[in-house]
Amino acid sequence: MKRRAFLISTAGTVAGMMILPKLSFAAEGQIDWYTGSDANVLDFWTNTVKPAFEAANAGVKLNLVDAGDNAGIQSIAERAIAAMQTNTDPQADYFEHTDPRLPKGAIEAGLYVNMKEAGLSNYSKVNPLAIDSDYSLPYRGSQVLLAYDTTKLSAADAPKTWDALVAWIKASPGQFVYNRPDKGGSGGNFVRRAIHQANGLDPKAFTVDNYTEAFGNEALGKAWELLKDIAPSLYDNGAYSSGNTQSIQLLAQGVVTMTPVWSDQVLQAIDQGVLPETTGIVQLQDLALCGNFSRAVVLANGKNRDAALKLANFILTEEIQGAILSELGGFPGVSWEHVSADLREKFADIIPNSIPTFPAGAWEVAVNDGWYRNVAPTIDRKS
Repeated sequence: MKRRAFLISTAGTVAGMMILPKLSFAAEGQIDWYTGSDANVLDFWTNTVKPAFEAANAGVKLNLVDAGDNAGIQSIAERAIAAMQTNTDPQADYFEHTDPRLPKGAIEAGLYVNMKEAGLSNYSKVNPLAIDSDYSLPYRGSQVLLAYDTTKLSAADAPKTWDALVAWIKASPGQFVYNRPDKGGSGGNFVRRAIHQANGLDPKAFTVDNYTEAFGNEALGKAWELLKDIAPSLYDNGAYSSGNTQSIQLLAQGVVTMTPVWSDQVLQAIDQGVLPETTGIVQLQDLALCGNFSRAVVLANGKNRDAALKLANFILTEEIQGAILSELGGFPGVSWEHVSADLREKFADIIPNSIPTFPAGAWEVAVNDGWYRNVAPTIDRKS
C-alpha cells in the first residue's frame, strides 16, 4: 500500500514529478534493480543497502531504478517475458517488490528464479509466516499495531487481546479512534480484526475466491455487531478519522490515547518527532492485526542473475534486517531470532505471534460497503 501521502504530510517534503523507468543497458557486474514502492524505500536502498552491498561485493554495482508504481514493474516484467522468446537481454535482474504470479503465466514461463531452490545460505532464516511463494523472497514487512500515549496509559496496562481492548475502549470513552476502512489500511485492518474475532479467530476462513453474498452477510454481519457495540465509546461519540495520517495526528495532538497504525508509519513518526518518544506500541497477542510482506524476485533470464542472487542473500543478513527495523521502520523478513538481541528487546511488544492477512477483491468491496451501511450509516461515503 502506497503511503507517500503520510511521508509528505508529516515530514513536510515536496512531491516531485513521477519519474518513469528508463531502459538500462546491462553491464557486466551491474544489477538492474527496479522498484514501484514508496520514495522512502528507494531512499533506504540508495543510502543503506547499495553502499553496504557494493562494499561487500567488489566489482558489482547496483543500478537502482524507480519504476513509478506496480504497473511500471508489470510492464518491465512483460518486456522480460518477451525477451525470453527472443533470447535477448531483458535489461532487468531484480524487482524489489512484486507478486511472482504477475504477469499471469510468469512462473510457468520460467521468468522468476525459484528462491527456495536457489541455494541462498540465508534462506533458512526467512520467517515461515512470510513465505507466500517459492518464487519470491519476503524481506520486509508492515503490520498494523496499536499506538498509545504512555503518559495516559502505562505499558503494563496496554491491552494485548481483543477482549481487553474492547474493555479499555468502553472504560475510556472518546479516547480511541480508527479511520474509515476504505480510507486507509490501519483502520481497514482494525475492521478486519473484528471480522476475525467474530468468526473464530480464523483468517483462513476467508480466501480470495470463497466470497458469496450469503457467506458474506453471515460472516460480516457478526463483525458489524461488535463494531456497533463500541461505536458510542469512540472519539467524539462515534467519529472516524479520514485516514492513516489523521489518526496519527489525533494521537500526536493528545486528542486520543490510542489508535491503530501501520508499523512503518508509527516508527518513522516517532523517529521524525511527529509523535513523542512517550508513544507506546503494542500488538494483540490472541491474534494480531493484519499485515503483509514485500517480496523480491530475481529474473531467471537477467544478464546478471548470479549477482542478483547474491543481493537477495545479502538483504537477509542481520545488518540489513536490523536496518529495516531501525532505519526504514519495517518488520524483518527473517524470523525474529535472527535479529540482534538489542532490537528484539526494543521491539518486544510488537513481535507478532501471527501475521494474518485478509483477501481483497469481492471481500474488500463487501467489507467497505457493509461497514458504511451497518456501522456508520450516517456518514457520507463521498465526504
